[in-house]
Amino acid sequence: MEARYDFVIVGGGSAGCALANRLSADPSNRVLVVEAGRMDWKWDVFIHMPAALSYPIGNRFYDWKYQTEPEKFMGGRSVYHARGKVLGGSSSINGMIFQRGNPADYEKWATQPGLEHWDFAHCLPYFKRMETCLAGPDEWRGDDGPLVLERGPATNPLFGAWLEAGQQAGFRVTDDVNGFRQEGFAAFDKNVSRGRRLSAARAYLHPVLTRPNLDLVTRANVHRLTFEGNRCIGLELEHRRKIRHVTAGEVILSAGAFNSPQLLQLSGIGDPEHLASLDIPVVSALPGVGENLQDHLEVYIQYACKEPVSMQPHLAKWRAPWIGLQWLARKGPAATNHFEAGAFIKSNPREPYPNLMYHFLPLAIRYDGSTSKGDMPTGHGYQVHVGPMYSDSKGTVRITSRNPKDKPAIRFNYLSTERDRREWIETIRLTRSILNQEAFAPFNGGEISPGDRVQTDEEIMDWVARDAETALHPAGTAKMGRDDMAVIDPSSMSVYGTEGLRVVDASVLPIITNGNIYAPTMMVAERASDLILGNELLPASDSTPFLSSDNE
Repeated sequence: MEARYDFVIVGGGSAGCALANRLSADPSNRVLVVEAGRMDWKWDVFIHMPAALSYPIGNRFYDWKYQTEPEKFMGGRSVYHARGKVLGGSSSINGMIFQRGNPADYEKWATQPGLEHWDFAHCLPYFKRMETCLAGPDEWRGDDGPLVLERGPATNPLFGAWLEAGQQAGFRVTDDVNGFRQEGFAAFDKNVSRGRRLSAARAYLHPVLTRPNLDLVTRANVHRLTFEGNRCIGLELEHRRKIRHVTAGEVILSAGAFNSPQLLQLSGIGDPEHLASLDIPVVSALPGVGENLQDHLEVYIQYACKEPVSMQPHLAKWRAPWIGLQWLARKGPAATNHFEAGAFIKSNPREPYPNLMYHFLPLAIRYDGSTSKGDMPTGHGYQVHVGPMYSDSKGTVRITSRNPKDKPAIRFNYLSTERDRREWIETIRLTRSILNQEAFAPFNGGEISPGDRVQTDEEIMDWVARDAETALHPAGTAKMGRDDMAVIDPSSMSVYGTEGLRVVDASVLPIITNGNIYAPTMMVAERASDLILGNELLPASDSTPFLSSDNE
């Protein structure tokens, strides 16, 4: 680590790794990546074995382990939020599901002030640039990017039942949710390559770490940014128990939807009244910092399986050695994330485009690895993860002290609106209808969760408030745009009222997309790299996607 760099990237997560690759491609740029977590060592099976995805979550060696403030409309309980504290960020601990979002999401972005050129036509070329889609290139998919995407294979008979049940319920099957038509039931793309997780770090950063102009420091916590007037000139960090100062031509925050607004506020950028209450001098008065927090809430609807076809027996500890040996050969049940199929559909015909996302799993298990064995007489089960994609509940991220080691107060205000509650009731009833179609008759051994005792609207909402978890998609806390609450200039990714400071990560998303936010975040980073370097932007696509239809 040197004393001065052209670019210092705070956060070696999804966006940070992509930026490091693109910015350091010019050998005249000195680039430093500062990561608070540990290295994603090649031998670390908890990261690189796809089926081990539940192990890093809740583990202090990989996870920031955030908790929300008590959520008023969820019985006052605090919701656990895992965020990656390791090289690769959350791409090293997530479910490896790759979903761009609906093209209409980006059309909605383009209606916001200043975001006219963030429509789908302008975003699609950057989605294509970052990927190599093994399912086959076409006008919608890339074939020469660093991020290799596998699909399926979805050979378990429960996946077949899922796809058939969707059609029986009146929906379509689509060939590619990231292609021409998102809406429908489908096999899903995943960030897995030859049986190993392909995180942003492994796809973008590790292949270029030998560049002499690129440095990486891990286990380094940034305390605050340093300024001369309104120009950011570097940062203060703690590394190996020593406080160090790094000088930068530019600082780029890629620390995520919680940590980026935290660092902005600690450094005097945010709501003036909030900063004054903590005796923090104001560098730039931006009331939108830490506001507009969005997420996807989800539940697991679980069924017992009458036939011995689920993945449940593979959870037995005595099977672990054999499964591990298979994985070393890049095959077997540990070589996939098992989220190989799902759906994007509308909860009712009035919705303009899909507002529900499903992940189907041939297994009944929670993210923490717990199961409901007593409710599965045959020892087999299956489940869907489901939740509405466009909650109009918005939250906040706010520091509570000047101490950078104190976690910020996080409030999502889940389930706080009438629309939220209406959508959840529709969601549970529709999901039950799908899972009770004739295609599941050979397998349906009865509903485990929520169970037969949950029937009325009130009972459904009580269960959702008690049982729902985050899908781990926080976004929007330093949104780009040109309205009064915007924080980021969308033409440069610069923080308003400052020089030499940019933000590029999920916090800049103005409106959350429908689906996992890893792909949109990476797309933003790809486009931001051209904006930062002053490159000519990729020309807009002239392909016309399928946006929506009535439920067929």
